[in-house]
Amino acid sequence: MNQETTRTPIPVHQFTILLSATRRGARLARLLAREQLRAWGLPFEMAEQIVAELASNAALHGHVPGRSFRLALKLTEAATLRIEVTDARADRRPPGVAQPPPVYAESGRGLLLVAALSDRWGTEPGPPPCKTVWAEIDAPVPM
Repeated sequence: MNQETTRTPIPVHQFTILLSATRRGARLARLLAREQLRAWGLPFEMAEQIVAELASNAALHGHVPGRSFRLALKLTEAATLRIEVTDARADRRPPGVAQPPPVYAESGRGLLLVAALSDRWGTEPGPPPCKTVWAEIDAPVPM
């Protein structure tokens, strides 16, 4: 019997933190991500913007009173930076493809920005009632 297994790359560096699912928590996620990437010697501008969008979505769309969201940054040996934001609303998953909002809309462009800045992005179901929205940037160049 031939069984194919998938290997998840082992992170060289990893940072994880729980934050309140509020605008303040989303802002803190962005600031902490920037400082962590700076400490790892990586450029942080694109990743910081991705974290800002995903954390903002977690605070706005994934908010459940009394529940936090989790930010995780993982840098693999292959120099892929994976950004994960896990919130408590698995029932509110983003669309599989980022859709532009109506021209007159004041919001709704965050996932378009995530798609433009990352090499890949998507969602994964987490342990109920959670979901994870992730984005990956290939080979970030050290500063």
